[in-house]
This record gives sequence, structure tokens and C-alpha cells, in this order.
Amino acid sequence: MTVPVAVVTGASRGIGRHLADAFEQAGYAVARGSRDVADVTDREAVDRWVGDVVDRHGRIDVLVNNAGVIDTEVPIHEADPDEWWRTMEVNVLGPFLVTRAVLPHMVAAGAGRVINLNSGAGVRPGAVASAYNASKTALARLTGSTDLAGRDHGVFAFDLAPGVVRTDMTEAMVAHEGRTEWTDPGEVTALALALAAGEHDVWSGRMVRAGVDTPASLRDRASGGLDATDRTITLVPWGDDDPLG
Repeated sequence: MTVPVAVVTGASRGIGRHLADAFEQAGYAVARGSRDVADVTDREAVDRWVGDVVDRHGRIDVLVNNAGVIDTEVPIHEADPDEWWRTMEVNVLGPFLVTRAVLPHMVAAGAGRVINLNSGAGVRPGAVASAYNASKTALARLTGSTDLAGRDHGVFAFDLAPGVVRTDMTEAMVAHEGRTEWTDPGEVTALALALAAGEHDVWSGRMVRAGVDTPASLRDRASGGLDATDRTITLVPWGDDDPLG
């Protein structure tokens, strides 16, 4: 029996650890990424790591781009440029490099699923932590490009927004001071496993959100048909006469 293989970045703690554990419990062989294994912003390190996974397992069925950081919660004019750019590198360059290394193996196999951990912050500007918002918007574009490049080869890509899971990062954020309601990690892992299993490929190139969406609700919604822009980040024209429409 062939064992499916999942690659999970940022798997040493937080949501990444929950995801890696869930995939392992579901019968996947899991390659757990961390800065000690391969810095996702280091192209050579990423290529070596992915190559080693393929050498050991012969395949990669699922990629979960989870590794991410948030910049200090200050307005854009108070942001530190180096920290701002490092946030973009980890949250955008990182998923790009790992996807770039993994995708050829999926395309050659004729199947694969890429799940990018996104955020509601990606669909709107932020008064603070502007790099995080900008990076998550950019990540959605990377998801869309992965979908367009891969779907004719049986490879699909999704944005998975996890809601607000209680982690070291979220507990340290000013935005979540005093929060008493948190997203259950089980809701995140259930969606990720369903996407990975190919149950919801119609949602490829779109965003789903744990704590709001469930595998059942996504199936029900898709049964009525999805418009081209549903759950995508899209320019909204002012009307039929808008030249950008």
C-alpha cells in the first residue's frame, strides 16, 4: 500500500504542529519543516530539503505552506523597514520557493494539493502590521497562480484561513488581548485534510475559513455552483460602465 506524503512548513509549533500531527494520524508520511530543517527563504536549503523528501519517499502528495510571521503592530509610518521586508520574505518568498520546488514533482505525478495558510487580513488593509496584510494578499495571488499552473495537471491550490487559533503568535498580539473565543485547531485540520483528500477541488484558487466553513458546508455551497469571483480577491468595478470592470 502506497503511503501518501505531506510536507508541512513551520511544523515545530502552533498551527503547523497541529496540522502535521493531524496528517500523520490520518496515515500520511509527514515531512515537518522548521528553520532548523530549512529556512523557507533560503532557496538552496529549500531545494535540498524537498529533494531529500522525494529521495526518501518518492513522492509528495500534499504541501502545506504554513510557516509565517507577523510584523510589529504599528502604523505603516512607524514600521521598521527591515522587519517589514522580512515579514514579506517569510510569508511570500517562502511559500513561493517551497511551491516552486514541490510543484514539478506533483505535475509529473499528475496529482497534488497545495494548501496555503492565509488570513482574513489578506482581504483588507490593516491599520497596523501592514506587512502581514500585504503578504497575505500576495499569498492569495500565489495560490491563484498555482491553481492556474497546476489544475490541467491534476494539481490544485487553496487558501485556508485558520481563524484565530490560540498560539504563541496570536497570544502575543495586541489585537487579541482579552480574547476568550478561539478557533478550535480541529476545525482547521479537518478542513485541511478534506482539501488534501481531493474532496473540494472546485474550491481551488479560492479561500476557505475554519470556524465558518466545514467540509459539509463547502460541499453544499459548491453544489449550487460557484461564480468565477466567489471567495477570491477581485477588483470590484463601480458598474457596467467602469473601464476596469
